[in-house]
Amino acid sequence: MGSLLSSRSFTLCVLLVLMFAQKSTSRKVVTKDNQQALANTDGHSSSSHMMNNHMDPSEQIFFTISDLKIGKSWPIYFSYKDPSTSPHLLPRDEANSIPFSSSELPYLLEFFSLSKDSHQAEAMKYTLTQCELQPLKGETKFCATSLESMLDFTRGVFGLETNFKILTTNFITNPLISNPLQNYTILKLPEEIYAPKMVACHSMPYPYAVFYCHYQDSENKLFQVSLTGENGVRVEAAAVCHMDTSQWNRDHASFRVLKIKPGTSPVCHFLPVDNLVWAPDQLPA
Repeated sequence: MGSLLSSRSFTLCVLLVLMFAQKSTSRKVVTKDNQQALANTDGHSSSSHMMNNHMDPSEQIFFTISDLKIGKSWPIYFSYKDPSTSPHLLPRDEANSIPFSSSELPYLLEFFSLSKDSHQAEAMKYTLTQCELQPLKGETKFCATSLESMLDFTRGVFGLETNFKILTTNFITNPLISNPLQNYTILKLPEEIYAPKMVACHSMPYPYAVFYCHYQDSENKLFQVSLTGENGVRVEAAAVCHMDTSQWNRDHASFRVLKIKPGTSPVCHFLPVDNLVWAPDQLPA
């Protein structure tokens, strides 16, 4: 694996293993933020899948590409999740030994000792359904249940000989968990990351870590943005701008937040802290 990755990327992959593979199967299912993260960043979904149609605070992650300038300030939702209490990625062998299909949901609920009427059961059904949806036009998608399968999918998109790197959203100072939605201000000129291709991986609610990973064969731009909150918290955020949204669900949360229609304008969004973007580690020719 190390021969295929840059030294920085290899270090990040090791960190991923340490963060997510510390434990065996977890019985905890994290629901709301995970569901909303996918609904907010994937063109398939609208927030009405698992949420009411009112404006949810976690929808405050969208902006336009013209907002990427020093001193720009607006309300943004950044929630903090403690990795030590979140579900962990399983080793490939263990993940492959557990069925991952909506047709096996009754068995899975029994396996994880969950009631069929529980919120956890609803969350599992949501994740399995999202993973089984047909991809959008020009999209390649995969739900990764292990670090190995995530790396395999990423290599399949970029090519076996391509080095790649990971971008995430990180709190630079200790976050105030009670205040995820507040005004943030851009501190310096956002850095555009060269990314002729990118793979975004969104965490999903499940008893163990599952990432909805997808590559869209359309123009996207990737940025690293330095922000400070009104309470002084510092965030280094990964942001993606989708230049073509013509194939997106017209009920997508971004169109409601930005008051636009599919295909009329690029849509940008910040990544939640437990999401990942993979990009080739190379400079433009």
